[in-house]
Formats: sequence, structure tokens, C-alpha cells
Amino acid sequence: MNTILGLGFILLVGLFSARLINKIKFPAVTAYLLLGILIGPSILNLTSQELINSSGFISNIVLGLIAFGLGQSFTREFFRNIGRPVLWISILEAVLPWVLVTLSFFFILKQPFYVALLFGAIASATAPAATVMVVREYKAKGRFTDILLGVVAIDDAWCLIIFALSLAISKALAFHTSNTFIFKVIFHSLIEIIGALMLGGLIACFATLFSKFIRTQTELLIYTLGFILLTTGLAILLHLSVLLANMFLGTVLININKSNLEFFDVLKLIDSPLYLLFFVLAGANLEIGLLKGIGITGIIYIFFRTTGKTVGSVWGGYIVRVEENIRRYLGLGLLPQAGVALGCALIAKSDFPEVGSMIFTTIVATTVIYELIGPLCTKYALQKAGEITIEHHQKI
Repeated sequence: MNTILGLGFILLVGLFSARLINKIKFPAVTAYLLLGILIGPSILNLTSQELINSSGFISNIVLGLIAFGLGQSFTREFFRNIGRPVLWISILEAVLPWVLVTLSFFFILKQPFYVALLFGAIASATAPAATVMVVREYKAKGRFTDILLGVVAIDDAWCLIIFALSLAISKALAFHTSNTFIFKVIFHSLIEIIGALMLGGLIACFATLFSKFIRTQTELLIYTLGFILLTTGLAILLHLSVLLANMFLGTVLININKSNLEFFDVLKLIDSPLYLLFFVLAGANLEIGLLKGIGITGIIYIFFRTTGKTVGSVWGGYIVRVEENIRRYLGLGLLPQAGVALGCALIAKSDFPEVGSMIFTTIVATTVIYELIGPLCTKYALQKAGEITIEHHQKI
């Protein structure tokens, strides 16, 4: 099957599989992932290798679109109303899985501390794509949804900081490198985060400056997509975070001028098929056979990461005194794990040849589970929070 034929097949089958799975009240994201696993190399092998190889290209574009859309939420009004809850909850839901997974791997599984630290750092990551898709599909609105999207958006920054710190300490412990090296890695990580924010902000200023020459909606669509791709490409070229750069692009745009809201609205014309491709190809890349070897390591990782995310959200909610339904259910919307976690696991695999393969295999296997149950947990949390009903379900 050639690449173009494969794309057509995925779009059409994905459309009808989402409609079918909707009959049993599952989110469309789950249908896309299941379809990807089914037609991927692990089972039916109906996807061409060229299409599998293009996954990274499509993923970067879609992650750029998702992060740009998340930036729309960070208005001045947002920070005035729920900035403090988002800050506290996001810190605790990222730090607690780091601590719990690290301690459990060290004391229960008897792993070397540097290995436990790497697992803990990767556990702090939350994938925004699945959560955002469920919110969009069910048209969820309200304070719970706003805080959930805010936490998901800022989580990437905390994960990068935590992983950089853990990687530096792990290398020092494993290879007995100097303290200077630790500070260099941490400094490099901070530069990466600050650089991504500066890149997004600078491009947002240019986008606003030249937007006065845009006349039609078609031109606006081309213009907006062009700047998102420009930001994404420059972030990759400069080794900066694609998510943070595009998120700040959206944040600065919406805060410069409220009329810039049209930048976000126009993307709704094209983003749905891209999201479908992203999740189906993500499913195709997940090696279902790895689940057989997950063992006690994967079970411990899933249990303590899930505990950390949910309990961290509860603690953060108590500190800022948010409503009970937010404290109780927010953690369920933070379970998906994908791109950032896999990226960190790849770095661990490269930098620690002796244990890297074990780390990467475990993270890939647990990602299969989290990406399948994550959307269901997010939908359940939104329902319990009273911000979606069946009537609000967006038809596919």
C-alpha cells in the first residue's frame, strides 16, 4: 500500500470507526488508537513503512497545532481567575509522580538510584493531545475544563525541568561526572525553555504586525498555518521545545489583541483530519507485543505514576481551595502519556546503553495502556465534573 493510498484508507476507516465506537460511548481518540494498533505492523500490517516513517513529520505538525490552541487559554483573565490553581496543581501533579516512582523503583524493585530517578522523571510527563481531543469532541466547558487544559499546557515545562535535573544527577551517579556537568545540563535545559518562549513570542509579534494585510478567511488560514509551521520548524532546527514555542505563540497572540481569536477559529477548518492521522499513526507505532513483557516493572510504574498524578492534583487543589469536584477528578484527565515521555525515554536509551533499552521498552509498553485508558478517564472526569453530557457530544 503506497503512502497516499494509506492516508486515504486511514481517513475513511478512521471516520467510520469513530462513529462505530461512539455507539458504546467511547471517545473518538480511543477509536483512532485502536484502529492504528489494528492496522499497524503488530497485527494486520496494513500500513506502509513509508507512512510509518512519516509519523514524526505529522506528529510535529499536530503537536504544534495542539500547543498553539492551548496558548489561547492563557489570557490575562485566565491568570486572574485560575492562574494560581493551575500553578499549584501543575507543580504537585508533576513532582509527586517523580518522587513516588523514583522511591518505588529504588526500594521495591531495588533498581540503582540513577535508574529509579530516570523512571521518576519520565513519569512526570502528561501528553496534551488525547486530553485536548476529548475536550474538543465533547465540547466541554467550565472551570474544571479550564483548569485541566491549563495544567496540561504547563506540564510540559515542568517535565523538561525535572527530566533535565534528573538526567544530570543520573549521569553524575552512573559515570561519576563532575558537579560542573550537572549545572551545565540544568543550564542547557533552562536555555531550551526560555529560548522556546522567546521564539514563540517573537513570531507572535511578527504575525500580529503583518496581519493587517490579510483580507479573506482563506488567506487567514494560510497565514496562521504558515506561522505555526514556521515556529515548529525553527524550534526543531534550534533544538527547542515544539510544544512550548507554539504554546507561547498562541499565548502572546491572544494577549496582544483579542481580535486575534480569529487565528484560532480558522484552524478548525482543517485540524480534525490531521488529529485523526496523528492518533491512528500513534497507534500504528505502538508495539502491542511489548505488553507481554511489561511485568512487575510496568505495573509498579503505572500504579505509582497514576497515584502521583491523582494525589498531586488533590493536594494542589486543597492548597488553593478549589471546588471538591476539581480536586477529586482532575487527576484522571492527566493520565495520558505519549510524545514527551517517549522523547525522554529515547534520551535515556541513548545516554545509558546498559539500562536504556529496559527503560525505553517499559515506557513504550505503558504508553500503549495509558493512551488507551487515558481518553476514557478524561471523559469520565469531565462527566463527573458536570461539564459534558451525552447531548454535547460532537458528531464525527
